[in-house]
Amino acid sequence: MQLIRLPAQSPAFAERFVRSIKSECLDHLILVGERSLRRAVDEFCAHYHHERNHQGLENKLIEANFAAGEAGELRCRRRLGGLLRYYHSKAA
Repeated sequence: MQLIRLPAQSPAFAERFVRSIKSECLDHLILVGERSLRRAVDEFCAHYHHERNHQGLENKLIEANFAAGEAGELRCRRRLGGLLRYYHSKAA
């Protein structure tokens, strides 16, 4: 068997994202109309790119918004009524 690396635009990446958004977000919400769906997708995408660690990236964030090694008070950022949570420390 041979390992083949797929490009980022391949269907496997899209399938993984769809499975993630369904299992982590949409399956837990009651959506009423297109506006609530769009808000949920926008919030999940922001969480996915800035706050959620990824196993394929060695449990790192895609776009980190903080400096490594910050110390200080622990904070929790909640999205979608607390469904998505991101814990971070505020710089001292």
